[in-house]
Amino acid sequence: MTIRTLDDLLAEEVTGRRVLVRADLNVPLDKQTGQITDDGRIRAVLPTLGALVQAGAKVVVCSHLGRPKGSPDPAFSLRAVAGRLGELLGAPVHFAEDTVGDSARSTVAGLADGQVALLENLRFNPGETSKDEVERGAFADQLAALADAYVDDAFGAVHRRHASVYDVPARLPHVAGRLVLREVEVLGTLAGEPDRPYVVVLGGSKVSDKLAVIEALLPKVDRLLVGGGMCFTFLKAQGHEVGSSLLEEEMVETCRSLLERADGKIMLPVDVVAADAFAPDAPHDTVRADGIPSKRVGLDIGPETVAGFAAALRDARTIFWNGPMGVFEMAAFAHGTRGVAEAIAKSDAFTVVGGGDSAAAVRALGLDEQAFSHISTGGGASLEYLEGKTLPGIAALES
Repeated sequence: MTIRTLDDLLAEEVTGRRVLVRADLNVPLDKQTGQITDDGRIRAVLPTLGALVQAGAKVVVCSHLGRPKGSPDPAFSLRAVAGRLGELLGAPVHFAEDTVGDSARSTVAGLADGQVALLENLRFNPGETSKDEVERGAFADQLAALADAYVDDAFGAVHRRHASVYDVPARLPHVAGRLVLREVEVLGTLAGEPDRPYVVVLGGSKVSDKLAVIEALLPKVDRLLVGGGMCFTFLKAQGHEVGSSLLEEEMVETCRSLLERADGKIMLPVDVVAADAFAPDAPHDTVRADGIPSKRVGLDIGPETVAGFAAALRDARTIFWNGPMGVFEMAAFAHGTRGVAEAIAKSDAFTVVGGGDSAAAVRALGLDEQAFSHISTGGGASLEYLEGKTLPGIAALES
C-alpha cells in the first residue's frame, strides 16, 4: 500500500497546526448511569494522540457513538468520553457541544499548541452517514475546514463510506494513525501466508453475519472451530434437534453445503449448556449437542467442547478468534468463552482477537490483554478485510 503514516506527518513539523483525528470512540455506556463500561477503544487511540500532543499539534478528535438518527440525542453524547480521554491523557480535553457549528469552531480556535478537543458525535449530523454524495460532501467540507491535516485512526469505521472516513481525506493532507497501520499489518498477515497450523475460532449469533468470511477462510485454514449461537444452524444441518436455540432456518442448506465442502475442517460443539429460558438465573445443565431437549435453549458450549477446542488450538501457529462461544454477559453461560479465550491466551501462536464482542469478552472476563498478540478494535472491519473487500477508509488513505 502507498499510505503516508503519522510519522511522515510528524516529520513535517506539526507544531501549531490543527490536526483532525478520526478516532473510534464508540464505547459501551451503562444505560442507567451513562458511565463507560469498557474504555478499550479510547486507550487504543492514545499512542496517536499522545504523539501529536507531544509534537505540539492542536488536536481535534472526532468520532461517532451508537446509532443516533441524524440529530442530537443526549443518550449518545460523547461528553463522558471527553472526560475519560482527558484522564488517560493526563490533561483536560476541551469538549465542543456540536460537530461543525459555532461551538466546534470556537473550541478549535481556542486550542493552544499541544491541547486536545473532542467534537460532539458525528452521527448527530445526517451528512455523516448519508448515501447522497452531495450531502455527505457538504458535511465533509465543514469538518475539513476545522483542520490543516487529517489522521485516520478509526479502524473500526474504515469499512464505512462515511464523510469523516471517506470524504474528508480527499480534502486534507491525510495519513494513517498508528492503530490503523497496526491493524492493517496484522490482518495482512492473516490474509497472506500465516504460519501453520492456522486455526480460526468463530462464534456470535448468526451464520449469515459470518458467511462471507467463512467462505473466504475455508480454503486457507487448517481448522475452523464454530461456537456461539451460530453453531445451532450447523447442528441442524447435521440433522440434530436444537430445541428453541437460535436458528437461521434459511441458512441450514448453506451450512450443510459448507460442511460437505469443508473436508472435515469444521469442528462443531459436542455438548452445550441448555437452559429453560434466556435468562441469567434460568435452570440449566449440560446436554449432548445432538440431543438438545425440544423446549430448551442452548446458551453456551459445554465443557467437553471447550476441552476439544483447546486441544485443536494446542499446536496452532496462528489463531484468529471472532465471536463469543455463548452468552458471556450472563455468568452462568460465560464458561465456554472463558475456556476458549484462556486456551488462546496460553498458546505460543500468533493470536488475533477480532474485535467487537470478542474484545469486550476479554476485558469483561478479566483476562490479560497482553496475553494476546493483537486485539483488534474493528469487528466488522476485520471480517471485511479478511473477506478481501475493499475498505473505503483504507482506499481513501491510499489516494
